[in-house]
Amino acid sequence: MKLSKRLRNLFLPKRDLLPILSQQAAFFYQAAAALEKMLDSSDREEWGLIEREIKTLEVQGDALLTEFQEQVSGRLKGSLPRADLQSIAMALDDCLDVVKDASKALGMYNPAKIDPQLKDLVSTVVREAESIKVLLPLLWDIKHKVSSITLECDRITELEHTADDTYEEYVGYIFANEPDLRELTKYKNLAEIFEKSTDTGKRVADNVRVLLLQFNIEKS
Repeated sequence: MKLSKRLRNLFLPKRDLLPILSQQAAFFYQAAAALEKMLDSSDREEWGLIEREIKTLEVQGDALLTEFQEQVSGRLKGSLPRADLQSIAMALDDCLDVVKDASKALGMYNPAKIDPQLKDLVSTVVREAESIKVLLPLLWDIKHKVSSITLECDRITELEHTADDTYEEYVGYIFANEPDLRELTKYKNLAEIFEKSTDTGKRVADNVRVLLLQFNIEKS
């Protein structure tokens, strides 16, 4: 039976792994959207509910990563490089981890206000997650979707650069305008973790670029 399973895995198409990546991306988007909703609310009780919702999504994401690792370990051959797919899966898991940490930090710090720049950073995370949701299903037909894949990767990179600028401007703003050192520290730490969330989104795109490069090399 084990030999039969290994023989089936030898000829598994790329479709067996990509749905897991797409579901990871869906969880990332749901978590990012929940974090954005958290920032739009002033109800601390609602914050707690949303934080638990994000934690549940992160746990589900961990289960997906485990499933992915189990499938990829038995995959002897496929049309896409196994190591590159694994890097994408791990980067997506990091996305969920960081959003979970961001929601936890928001509840823990309980800042006196939510500045628009903080909302802008989280909005950028949501837009990255939307783009990743579009990006990953394109890998099903990577041969014919190179331009579309590259376009989405470029969009995610541009969003991350925008977040960098927002973070730097915001840090300068709070140091110039926030007299309360305790609140200043809260705002700076929150901005850092929100900006880190955009970094993890870009890491997904970077790993997809590597996959695209490997595919083109193997195809040539």
